[in-house]
Amino acid sequence: MRQSEFFTRTLREAPKDEVSINAQLLMRAGFVSKVMAGVYTILPMGLAVLKKIEGVIGSEMIALGGLEVLMPALQPKANWEQTGRWQTYDSLFKFTSFYTKNEYALGPTHEEIVTPLFQSFNLSYRDLPKAMFQIQTKFRDEARAKSGLLRGREFLMKDLYSFHADEKDLDSYYEKAREAYRRIFSKLGLGHVTFLTFASGGSFSEYSHEFQTLTSAGEDLIYICDKCDVAVNKEILQDQNNSCPECRNSDLREEKAVEVGNIFKLKTKYSDAFNLTYKNENGVSTPVIMGCYGVGITRLLGTLVEVHHDDKGIVWPEAVAPFKVHLIKIGDKREVGDFAENLYKNLLEKGIEVLFDDRDDVSVGEKFAEADLIGLPIRAVVSEKTISKNQIEIKKRSGDLASLVSEEEFLKEL
Repeated sequence: MRQSEFFTRTLREAPKDEVSINAQLLMRAGFVSKVMAGVYTILPMGLAVLKKIEGVIGSEMIALGGLEVLMPALQPKANWEQTGRWQTYDSLFKFTSFYTKNEYALGPTHEEIVTPLFQSFNLSYRDLPKAMFQIQTKFRDEARAKSGLLRGREFLMKDLYSFHADEKDLDSYYEKAREAYRRIFSKLGLGHVTFLTFASGGSFSEYSHEFQTLTSAGEDLIYICDKCDVAVNKEILQDQNNSCPECRNSDLREEKAVEVGNIFKLKTKYSDAFNLTYKNENGVSTPVIMGCYGVGITRLLGTLVEVHHDDKGIVWPEAVAPFKVHLIKIGDKREVGDFAENLYKNLLEKGIEVLFDDRDDVSVGEKFAEADLIGLPIRAVVSEKTISKNQIEIKKRSGDLASLVSEEEFLKEL
């Protein structure tokens, strides 16, 4: 993509009403634009990052046997009344239709849709287990949207629901999902700072599990057991006698973190509400056992920036960077332009994602500052000086040293 074709612009200064690092840098670098508190437009480069995140998550969900669907954000009041959550879900957006006078909710989650959907298929024991997932926009009426993309009122989320004949099968699937989540955060470049965290299981089970990423921008306090490499959410720490549930070690360290995912055994709470049953081997109707597994995709976009940045801007992990290479042309001489255009063409032909700063009306200093702000993994500079040696200046965003290499060497390395 050519930078001269962008309709977006980088900002020299951070917006005054944003205090979080993720919002400041994402807005300054042209990845998102704020509409109002908790609501952002995702711009082309931001969307490219989201697609990379979705790809990592989606492949793991498919490997878990998940079938992708897309359920509606608009949900009928009756379904929420059937589960008893119409009056008790405190961040539910509700409204009345101007024409029909019917009441609706904008979905913050999808148990009220997926359970009756599955119930409509009249299952037998031969149909189980099954799993389905979606990547979809959610809405939550947060009392205080804050921390940029870490707590929004409209956001993108992956939710997967699994359906089982018995708790033993749910337990087995739950463990597979737990390992899939570990792989997801590792692939995204967050594995070293993301901890499996014991949390309340509510009325369903002893525990649920959150995946908490360490960052000073986080709203949660977790207590890490370095012996087990797991953590405990502050909400249940006292119930655990201030110790780790796995090894009972009480030497825990406190850290701030943001919840980027969770897995939960729903058991029969929603099956009972919608009479979701299957016929067992003896033809007897038996409640379906359910689990749910969520990841905040927009929140991950913000979390990645909170974890991967420096005083110059964003430092994207390669797996999620919108482009792998930031090709920068310095100078307006024809020879420089021809060399850069040819390199751009060769990169594209080899399937390498490249952002080409082909602009002639921007200074060298501004180009380099923007490149650091945007934060692509590799900066490749073509100038009169480099082409005199038939070379390219290469610098990794995560490093300090630049080197000169031939085009052949550069393409081979990529």
